Parts: sequence; structure tokens; C-alpha cells
Amino acid sequence: MITKFATVYAGHVDLPDMGQDATPANERRFSNEHLVSVFEKTDAVARCMDEAGYHAIWLAEHHFQHEGYEVIPNLLMHAVHLAHVTRRIKIGCGFNIAPMWHPLRLAEDYAVADILTKGRVIFGLGRGYHSREVETFGAPILDQEANRELFEEQVEIIFKAFNNESFSHNGKHYTLPPNVPYRGYELKELTLVPRPIHRPVECWQPIVSASARGLDFMVRHGIKGIIGGGAATMAEGPFHGYREAAARAGKHLELGENLCLGIFIHLAETREKAIREIKPFYEEHVKMFGPLGFVPGITAAQLEASTKRGGWDAAGVPTVEHYMKNGAWFAGPPEELTAYLKDIESRYPGLEHVNVSISMGTPKAVMLEQLRWFAREVMPKFSSA
Repeated sequence: MITKFATVYAGHVDLPDMGQDATPANERRFSNEHLVSVFEKTDAVARCMDEAGYHAIWLAEHHFQHEGYEVIPNLLMHAVHLAHVTRRIKIGCGFNIAPMWHPLRLAEDYAVADILTKGRVIFGLGRGYHSREVETFGAPILDQEANRELFEEQVEIIFKAFNNESFSHNGKHYTLPPNVPYRGYELKELTLVPRPIHRPVECWQPIVSASARGLDFMVRHGIKGIIGGGAATMAEGPFHGYREAAARAGKHLELGENLCLGIFIHLAETREKAIREIKPFYEEHVKMFGPLGFVPGITAAQLEASTKRGGWDAAGVPTVEHYMKNGAWFAGPPEELTAYLKDIESRYPGLEHVNVSISMGTPKAVMLEQLRWFAREVMPKFSSA
């Protein structure tokens, strides 16, 4: 049963122009003064959601984006701040990109945030996908196998540090502690100081490819999965795949249990009006995420066209209506969205969490209007939410 609603706000600033006829993504460059407006915008969104009764706001860790799309570099620091300007909403890390961290620094920082916010931070881990970010910080991403190998060892270390009074680790990438003398004795173990108070730590990870290896890894470490963005178009596969991975580990889960489904939404009085209003925001999403592989099914020729001004229809670039048909996007009146979510609820009886996300580029004022409207007209239809 769906009981918890959230949104993913990756940290885009308000853009002066949007859509296929606007500035191409790679030509956007904003001043520092405009980029830092993301913090006031995040405050406003978090306060709005807190007052409206949402379960969580999920933020995204990204770096070096002078284009203004995802400009929040430190989720844990930001979460501590947001806990001071809101009352009860949880702040989700969607996601801390482990390859760009030393795993023990990440574990320590989360523990501090957990303590200072009294458990209101939701831990999240990801492998990353921006080469500009991950490779700049000295970790692999172009070599996917090397990235996964590093990530898996880091996760093992993080959970050892969370769950044990003292620990050690000997792996390919890390020897912890190092074999060094310390105050008259040979160092053999470490203790994370502080450790999180709220244990076991609830941890989430994105599900993208839904490979058996990746899902088995998540289940083994008790990591829950978020299916969203492009992956929502193949939601059926990840839902069944995660439950099958749990079964391989001897765990019985209801279909949808320990998972979260994300969809992009835009409400209006009619479907036609909603599509008209969301069109430039959707097109900004394609401009940003297409070259990164997060627009499912787009061809090379369509992708090339989407990097230029105009001409998308002639090139056959998928429209928002295309992705509405397979369920990744919704545009229409609240009662139709309620029916859509009720159908999802009936098909995935173990599903509790749904992220209703606002498209990349949506101005702050529109985001606030949409979030309030959803909370007023749709959330009450899920009475236990």
C-alpha cells in the first residue's frame, strides 16, 4: 500500500529560457550569484513539502555544473541545514556518490548528520554517472567494471563501520587500518567515532540496469531500491528482479516491498493543458539527460538533434506523450493521477514509497504550486499517507 510520498529535487536553478528552442545545455553558464540561488530554492521547496505532509525530499550530489542543472555538492551538510528550517520531513541522500569519497569519511559525515538531525537523514549510495565529476575526483567511471568493483568494496567498509564496535578491512583498494605503530602499539582495528545512533542504517540505492549481480549485492547488504527517471519505463523488470534477488537470499518480499517508484508529474485542469505546460520542462530534461543515457529508447540521430535548437519534431525526438504512454511521465488532472497511482498500488502490493518528481528546469513558483496541489488533491486519497 502506498503510504509515503516524496519528491526528487536534483538542485536545478531557475532558468531564463527552457525547451528545444532555448539555449542548448552545453552552452549554459551561470554566474556564481545565480548558482547559489539553489539554496534558497531548496529551502522553499523543503518548507513547502514539510508543511504539506510529505515523507521526504530527496536531493542529489553533483559537482562542477556551471550549466545550473544539479548544483548541490554536499547532501549531508545540506541536510543538517534543512533540518533546522523544517520540522519533520526527512531529507534523503539521492545519492552520495561513494567513488568520490573515502568510505570512512562518508560514514563519519553521515553519522554526524544522523545525530544532529535526530534521525531525519535517509542514507543513499550511488556509483555516479558524470565522467566530469567522478574522474575528476580520481575514481573510475568510464571503466564501469572498475567503478562497480570500487563501489562494492566501499559499501562493505561503510557497513562494517556502521555495524561494528571495531572493525578492520583488507581488500583490493583499502587496507584499514594501515599497518602502522600508534602510541606504542601496532594498529589492528578502528572504531568509527561517532557511529550513527539510528541503526541499522536505512540505505537506498538507484536501480538502473537491474542486473542480477547488482540486485543480489543490494539485498545482501539490506539496501532498498529507487526505480525512477528512465528506469521507470521498465519498472516491471526491476520490481520482479528485486523480489527474485531477495528470494535467492532466502527472504520473502511482497512485490514492490523495499522499493520506491519515481515518476515525473505535472498537474493541470486538463490533460491538454498539462502537456502544453510541461513541454518546455520535459525538453530541458532531454537536453540535460539524453547525452548521459537517461532518455530510454532515443536514437543517435534523435540525440544529436536534441543538442541543437529546434527541429526536434522533424528528427523524431520522443515527446512527453511518448513517455506518458509507458508510465514514466504523467501530465493531467489530479483525479487521473490518483487513478494512475491506485492502479500501481494494485499491481505492486508491497509498494509503500512513491516519488512524484518535478521536471528539470521547472521554476520555483511552479514547483511549489505543483507540490501543494498534489498534497491537497491526491495525497488524501491514500488515507494512511
